[in-house]
Amino acid sequence: MSNGPVGVALVGAGVISGQYLRNLTSFPDVRVLAVADLDAERAAAVAHEHGVPVSGDLATALALPEVEIVVNLTVPSAHAAVALESLRAGKHVYGEKPFAMDLDEGAKVMAEAADRGLRLGCAPDTFLGAGLQSALHALRSGLIGTPVAVAAATQSLGPESWHPNPEFFYQPGGGPLFDLGPYYLTALVSLLGPVERVAAGTRKAREQRVVGSGPKEGTVFPVDVPTHVNALLDFPGAATATATFSFDSPVNRRVIEVIGTEGALSLPDPNTFEGPLLARGPRDTDWRELPVSGTTVSRGIGVLDLARSLRAGTPHRASGELAYHVLELMSAIAQSGEASEFRPITSTMTAPEPLPADWDPYAATLS
Repeated sequence: MSNGPVGVALVGAGVISGQYLRNLTSFPDVRVLAVADLDAERAAAVAHEHGVPVSGDLATALALPEVEIVVNLTVPSAHAAVALESLRAGKHVYGEKPFAMDLDEGAKVMAEAADRGLRLGCAPDTFLGAGLQSALHALRSGLIGTPVAVAAATQSLGPESWHPNPEFFYQPGGGPLFDLGPYYLTALVSLLGPVERVAAGTRKAREQRVVGSGPKEGTVFPVDVPTHVNALLDFPGAATATATFSFDSPVNRRVIEVIGTEGALSLPDPNTFEGPLLARGPRDTDWRELPVSGTTVSRGIGVLDLARSLRAGTPHRASGELAYHVLELMSAIAQSGEASEFRPITSTMTAPEPLPADWDPYAATLS
């Protein structure tokens, strides 16, 4: 087993790469060695901005023997292809969500990693942040008794009012279910474990939308996916969750409430790494805020946890197993909405262990 910081190559130099690179280059246990992109000039500019020594295409990054993890930030339609090429080059892979465009793609990636003895990780890693980690500790402590129900919702009018290129949000692999669903579903299964079956109702409020900002302002584009999804998720035992994913709501809402036999928890937005975390008991007249502890560093802590786990030989938390389960949940929800029937979930996962209380992304733990 190798020693010292883990070498990383980042593939896909789009907007989100900056957030990853700002964090990854500040973690002593990770060394960012290369930035790759189809656009060589963009890769070079991003690499220069963040002090990364090598830039080029994917082949350039994969040729570096010191690279152990490929961080795959390409567009969703390329996630599986880049993951497979990286695995075949002997690299572990951590990707942005979604894990793949469909279950067939996802299964191929899972099988390739298993055959080669390599690890897979996937965003979102927000469940490793202070807010949701504190919620996990509260649940495991029995603060609200046994969870029996969850109500989750993410509602807005969609991203076209502010995003200059919103079309992909309304194409297959997009919509509120596949864009925001990974945050909510990952939070739920990280807290409660795997889902057994799902049912859903879906609709599309409008056939077209209009770009609201940027050079393409006023451009009309088609909507090819449902924009409002109501889902029911059954967990083993007694817990059931309802979840709403909508780009059709004039009222913005981001809610996860866990109802237990002795109280309830109101969780923070699962697309953030912080609080607040609220609790309420049967005799309380209002919510009370609970203390939150843990890391509030944003995207990239899942990569760091993978890197440290590689060196320690322990399971990492934002795993391919978890991401594939979430992918199946989203696929089954979409299928249920079309067929109006419950869909069984065939995959499973193990709820990740909490991060240690002293887990510090800025500590140098690998020598």
